[in-house]
Amino acid sequence: MSLQVELEELYNGFTKKVPPEVLNTMLGVTRRLVDSGIAEKSLKVGEKVPDFNLPNPKGESVNLHSLLEKGPVVLNFYRGGWCPYCNLELNAYQKHLDEINDLGASLVAISPETPDNSLSTAEKNDLKFDVLSDVGNKTANQFGLVFKLPSELHEIYLKFGINIPKFNGDDSWEIPMPGTYVIDKDGTVKYAFADADYTKRADPDEVISKLQELGD
Repeated sequence: MSLQVELEELYNGFTKKVPPEVLNTMLGVTRRLVDSGIAEKSLKVGEKVPDFNLPNPKGESVNLHSLLEKGPVVLNFYRGGWCPYCNLELNAYQKHLDEINDLGASLVAISPETPDNSLSTAEKNDLKFDVLSDVGNKTANQFGLVFKLPSELHEIYLKFGINIPKFNGDDSWEIPMPGTYVIDKDGTVKYAFADADYTKRADPDEVISKLQELGD
């Protein structure tokens, strides 16, 4: 089953369970975010990426430029381990990890969660690639992905058991849009996906196709 089909099934199941007034509030927030044009302002193909040093769950610092010295890098920004759409996406990329590595590339996932919560995400999904902690969204901000969840969603998320301040270690209620980038060894973006609709994600097959082009 493709990632897109899994995402659609998850969304359809969610809409049948959640109260209509809650669903309408959530859909309204997503529409406003899409209409804001935030995705169009994010990092684009042909642009250079900012370097970063971010900790993995082991407390080790991972440097982007050091990874690029070895080959292309696939960067995946996800909202957090509390997000079921993110978990589907991370699992889909885990299934394609060997293909990505065989093409000489590294796969890295980034969220604003604290290292402890990033560790929980990595363990829950049995991920074999680096899951980095971008506390404060400093790196995601440089990619143009960050927005603040509006106050009408705070109570809804808390009722779902999603305490963003606790997961992220701050009270900003800021999270990144889902974003996936293929970065060439010279630090140039060769593939970019960012969508203000959190139910939409970059398909691993598209990423692998771009990596194959880079290898030709």
